Amino acid sequence: MNRLLLGTPVLLALVSCASAPSPGAAQPPVAMHTQAPLVVERVRSMPAPVAQPTRKAMVRRILPLNVRLVTTEAGKVRRSASGVVIGTEVGDAGPVSYVLTNAHAVEQGDLVEPVLKVVLDRRAESHEYAAEVVATGQVPDVDLALLRVKGVTWAVADLATDDELEPGEDVVVAASPYGRALSISGGMVSQVEWDQETKHPRMLKTDAPIGYGASGGGIFSLETGKLLAIVEGYRTAKVDFEVAAQNFSFDVPMPGETFAAPSAKVRGFLQAKGFGRLLERGTDADGAGPQKTASR
Repeated sequence: MNRLLLGTPVLLALVSCASAPSPGAAQPPVAMHTQAPLVVERVRSMPAPVAQPTRKAMVRRILPLNVRLVTTEAGKVRRSASGVVIGTEVGDAGPVSYVLTNAHAVEQGDLVEPVLKVVLDRRAESHEYAAEVVATGQVPDVDLALLRVKGVTWAVADLATDDELEPGEDVVVAASPYGRALSISGGMVSQVEWDQETKHPRMLKTDAPIGYGASGGGIFSLETGKLLAIVEGYRTAKVDFEVAAQNFSFDVPMPGETFAAPSAKVRGFLQAKGFGRLLERGTDADGAGPQKTASR
């Protein structure tokens, strides 16, 4: 219901308190050519609004923070996954970069002589680097793993705080589905599940579409460019149909059911495994450095 408010105008009159002078009373002198004092109004200059980066500019910033993982055996690709660069150190043995991914993505129990590589895609060029697993969590509670790549210093993702995880936040997911070069998918944070005991987020969902091989990919805020979560998996629905008396079936990812380990879980994992120092680095304007120097 619309409410109509009628206001009654009020006339305010200013009345002088002085009495009118009597005819015989002396009249006060009248000052002629009186000029009112000049009032100069100072207008404060407001700071110009800071322009937000465009989607394309933010993607350019986010993509270099991500890599793809390939596990080979006898020269053949057996597994593929994704990862995010989370830290860089320079010590006595030289530079080292660390990549965050899923624990299930680096399991190699059924392979005889597996070789784990981190692949860096830069337009038409791809560079492969040997990687070693230095820490793993317990699946499914902490489906995270940390890899070490020697001899390189890569741009590092800036981890978001708990307060930055909000449903409705516009995000992009950087991953390497099906072992191909890095790709970007867009969506939003569809759910943040909080732990009642620790008071920290324990799970994040997004409706951004992903595919096989996106495990370990980064979910980034499109507004700040910070790392919100690491993709763990997604829920699918099986679709069956019949064509010419033959049955076919395939799995379809369910929108909003991509699960991810939020930044709080990433932070706890690194601290529990003795790599909390990677989060203590300083960052420049691009969020990529300088990185902390360590003796390890």
